[in-house]
Amino acid sequence: MLTLFGTAQNSFATHTSQPVLVDPKTQFVVGETIQLHGRVDYNEQPAPDVLLNFKLTRPDGAVAADEFYPSNEKGQFDFKFNTQNQPSGTYQLTITSHCLEIHRYACTYKKETLSIQVSKP
Repeated sequence: MLTLFGTAQNSFATHTSQPVLVDPKTQFVVGETIQLHGRVDYNEQPAPDVLLNFKLTRPDGAVAADEFYPSNEKGQFDFKFNTQNQPSGTYQLTITSHCLEIHRYACTYKKETLSIQVSKP
């Protein structure tokens, strides 16, 4: 009976994966494409097929992009956003990890946040 209790407790353990930006550029000029790269770490290893949410807000707080897609087979991701016809100012990018599909029921959502400056040419 004690063994069953220990097994049941482990089945409800929290699973976490963490988005990590790799050498992010934070300064752009209006008209440039914001390109950011990173990986998802799970137990200190790159994790494939982790659903990520990329939310970019404009300087006025309006949402410029709100996209979902998974990390690739190597646990990596890319985010691109064209700043053509966008206002200058400070943008906020939040990348949220929604965990592996099989762990979604016990997921702790981890985030990576980056401020990005977009200036006039």
